[in-house]
Amino acid sequence: MADAPSSGSNGRADFLVVSGMSGAGRSTAANVLEDHGWYVVDNLPPQLIPAMAVLAGRARDEGAGDLRIAAVVDVRARPFSSELREGIAAVREHGWHPQLMFLDATDEALVRRFESVRRPHPLQGEGRLLDGIQTERELLRDLRADAHVVIDTSGLNVHQLARKLTPIVGKSGGPSLRLAVMSFGFKYGVPLDADFVFDMRFLPNPFWVPELRPLTGVDAPVAEYVMSQAGATSFVDRVVSLMEPVTAGYRHEGRRYATVAVGCTGGKHRSVAVAEALSRRLGSPDVATFVVHRDLGRE
Repeated sequence: MADAPSSGSNGRADFLVVSGMSGAGRSTAANVLEDHGWYVVDNLPPQLIPAMAVLAGRARDEGAGDLRIAAVVDVRARPFSSELREGIAAVREHGWHPQLMFLDATDEALVRRFESVRRPHPLQGEGRLLDGIQTERELLRDLRADAHVVIDTSGLNVHQLARKLTPIVGKSGGPSLRLAVMSFGFKYGVPLDADFVFDMRFLPNPFWVPELRPLTGVDAPVAEYVMSQAGATSFVDRVVSLMEPVTAGYRHEGRRYATVAVGCTGGKHRSVAVAEALSRRLGSPDVATFVVHRDLGRE
């Protein structure tokens, strides 16, 4: 993930470019941005981004106030990556503080979404659905590497994605770093957007305790069981110690968002309990934490 550029006086981007895989949630992201007061232009060709920055700059100079602009671009605007990079550089030259957000998902998740709405992939042509997805993934490989924020939407419905995006795009004059602590199940795959991944399968599984099996890690009996196991508390202590210099470095380098992923077999008991504990411990005046239980309820 690329380093974030310097941002505005409140430490946040004021010009956001949203891109990513078709079917990964760009429309949902646009709706969330609008709900939080961003002025959103959908399907904007990359070559028009500088012109948009100029027009928005005039509005800002004429008293539009705390104006925040979002441009949603997709693979249909080609040539893609080079023009988008040039557009973002031009936005910065016009006095804005741009960031690139990339929405991604696994091939399996994308196939399932396209099939559910019975629509072809825009790059599918005469080939299979998966052919179109793989063509697009290769086309966007460099763009994904340039992104300041990568969001994996594979296991998220539209409401969960909205909750995950809100701490990133909502207004705030508080903490300079937002840290997502995500629980997940290894059997459903490791989150694509995880910056750190920790494995809780070294702890005894509450699944094998009959009275705990139907409960989850957010329930007190399961949380108490997990955190009472040998090594659980020391693990949380060490992760907190590990993350102290990391979060300080992120803030110094201008990075505004990161994801700590905590996994167990199914994402129901151990990872959920430990993610909740880590979120409480990692929060500070400079670091806002929030929990995402990706696979809870999936079994």
